[in-house]
Amino acid sequence: MTTIDLTPAQAAIRDAVARICAKYDDAYWLARDNDHRFPEEFVRDIAGAGYLGIAMPESVGGAGLGVTDAAVMMHTIASSGAGMTGVSAVHINVFGPHPIAVFGTDAQKTRMLPPLIKGETRCCFGVTEPDAGLDTSSIKTKAARDGNQWVVNGRKMWTTTAQTATHILLLARTSPKGKKATDGLSLFYTPLDRAHVEVREIPKMGRHAVDTNMLFIDGLKVPGDDLIGEEGKGFDHLLHAFNPERVLIAAEAVGVGQDALRRAAKYARERVVFGRPIGQNQAIQHPLARAWAELEAAWLMAMKAAALYDAKQSCGLEANAAKYLAAEAAFKACETAVMTHGGRGYAREFHVERLFREVLIARIAPVSREMILNFIAEKALGLPKSY
Repeated sequence: MTTIDLTPAQAAIRDAVARICAKYDDAYWLARDNDHRFPEEFVRDIAGAGYLGIAMPESVGGAGLGVTDAAVMMHTIASSGAGMTGVSAVHINVFGPHPIAVFGTDAQKTRMLPPLIKGETRCCFGVTEPDAGLDTSSIKTKAARDGNQWVVNGRKMWTTTAQTATHILLLARTSPKGKKATDGLSLFYTPLDRAHVEVREIPKMGRHAVDTNMLFIDGLKVPGDDLIGEEGKGFDHLLHAFNPERVLIAAEAVGVGQDALRRAAKYARERVVFGRPIGQNQAIQHPLARAWAELEAAWLMAMKAAALYDAKQSCGLEANAAKYLAAEAAFKACETAVMTHGGRGYAREFHVERLFREVLIARIAPVSREMILNFIAEKALGLPKSY
């Protein structure tokens, strides 16, 4: 754990989640990386303890806590050895329902959120498309009104956990672009009817146990009651989930980086070459020390962003900066861990190569580092918009 002070309640969350994680050792996560099986047992334990609803309203069975508390939880999972596999197995159910909690009607909250919190339903996130990555305003998936329902046709890309998801949080165009390019996009939360949605898994380099998919949507019927918030304002509603997600990604990345750093430091203390531990050499010490400092700084920024969000203050700059700093620091830490192990770092049994493969996710998703720098340049420095 980092050296930042936690409140007694946050420390209790950390310790309770750590006890759950302790049941799932390195061998478990290596096995999931090898057999590509979703960590159902782990998710059941997290859900059974109530942690899927950590930031959901108490009125629907959640804990009613903040993003700071959720970040502590996700950091604890990531740093336990579970890596991005462990956090990704629960990530979408922690932040994904946020637009429902904020913009949903009382009836929608009562119907949709309790089953998610209990782990009885599972959500996937249908936003990105093959021809519209970060340019969300250009998505082509359309929802056409048909009486008291909508009919959706289109494609989605990089949809995580769709192999086992029961529902989808889906962004689709319901009317042409307005004054803002993102006008006319609507948000739905609806059952993932596989008679009308083909889910095709995308093979990838890491996080094998948590599936990523392309979705082909053909005539998906969505009840009118599954529209979240105002028609045509779906992108604006999603924005309320973006900053919390960036904070959680930052916390997760820091956790993965610190796990890799812990393994590397242990190896450096124990590995003897030429009659001395390799950790006595400054060529080994300095990269590890630098990784520690960078991870600590990233964690502080993530906690600052989380505190601002929980205080209902503007946090876009801090949340994006936290995601950027954490992803870069974690990547360097994992790379350093592999290099510290030398040839053994390339062997799967030492786990640092798994962490190195998985930590790349934090650099790529849900927004690229280049787009974050564009955002910071424009909003913090007043430079002209570059895209």
